Amino acid sequence: MARAVSQAARENINATSAAEPLLMLLEISHQDLAEPARVVNDSAPITVEGHVFVACPFSFQLPEESEGQVPQAQLALDNVGRELTQWIDVSQGGMGSQCRVIQVLRSQPQVLEYDITLDISNVSMTPLQITATLGYVDFLNQPAVALHYRPETAPGVF
Repeated sequence: MARAVSQAARENINATSAAEPLLMLLEISHQDLAEPARVVNDSAPITVEGHVFVACPFSFQLPEESEGQVPQAQLALDNVGRELTQWIDVSQGGMGSQCRVIQVLRSQPQVLEYDITLDISNVSMTPLQITATLGYVDFLNQPAVALHYRPETAPGVF
């Protein structure tokens, strides 16, 4: 499905040497956090939708589309300043957290070129880096019942 982007973003994407790169922003939220953690992959902070996104380097790998599995993106955040460890501590390892991924141009921060919210799983942390998997919970491939009546699980029935 094609995404609708502004003319400025389209020119930026198609340029061989773009004058202004698209900025990627992350808004990491959890129900126990009073305020979501907001970071931008740039050297200067930016204000979007009235919220300040702090400059923090990170890498974001888009999901591979493989048949038979749910697409998942990979995220790696620098943990040098230790500012992002609060949401991991509050959420007992990031369980139940969500990450909103936004792309904007610095000259037009009011125009959201890309905006998606993904679930966070498989969070791990080292003194230098926080890594996580972003995607959706695969509800369709989960078993409907917890226990199946088979000879090995319920021998008295058979």
